[in-house]
This record gives sequence, structure tokens and C-alpha cells, in this order.
Amino acid sequence: VQLQASGGGLVQAGGSLRLSCSASGRTFDTMGWFRQAPGKEREFVAAINWGLGNTNYADSVKGRFSISRYTARNTGYLQMNSLKPEDTAVYYCAAKSLIARTIPTATVEYDYWGQGTQVTVSS
Repeated sequence: VQLQASGGGLVQAGGSLRLSCSASGRTFDTMGWFRQAPGKEREFVAAINWGLGNTNYADSVKGRFSISRYTARNTGYLQMNSLKPEDTAVYYCAAKSLIARTIPTATVEYDYWGQGTQVTVSS
């Protein structure tokens, strides 16, 4: 699976951005978004089961971020609203090949990764 993330940028606190992740190649079960701030470990943000559409979010983004997918275009989205300076990070999309009973949140569960896209939120 090849993943291409886009949509990052610079935004003021309280603003919004929408990230996109275009997938090609093999089919997959789950698409996830992770982020990594300087000096910190990569952390889970949100994920979606590609077939069923059920979702999972990190507590830090619940109510502000929304993950979705457009299966006909094989593209996933992360809508980020009410952005905070602490959301500043490089955001990565990832895909998990094998079917999972629950939506995984650990980086090791994901088999394929796209390049990151920088999101910077100014105060």
C-alpha cells in the first residue's frame, strides 16, 4: 500500500485544517492518523475501519477532530477543528493490512506509512 498525505500548513489557534491521505496498491483494513512533535514519540490520533466506517479517537482530539473516508477515491481525511498550539506536529497516515476486531491505536499495528505532513498551530 502506498500512502500520500497532504493538507498540512500553518494555522492560528482556533482554526481548522483538513488532511488527506490517498492510498493505492493493496487493499487494507484500517487507516490511521498519527502525529509526532519534536522530541516526542509518535502518538495515535484517530483511525477508521475502511469497510465499516467505525472510528476511534485519542482523548486529546475527541470532539475537535473527525476522521472519514471516501472509498471510491481510496482517500481518507482528518478534519481538524479548534486547533491548539499543542496540536503542532508532523502528521502521518498509516494503513493496517490484516483485519482487526478492534481499531488499533499502536504504531506497531500498522504496516504501511505515508510521508508526514507538517501542521503548525500558532498561538
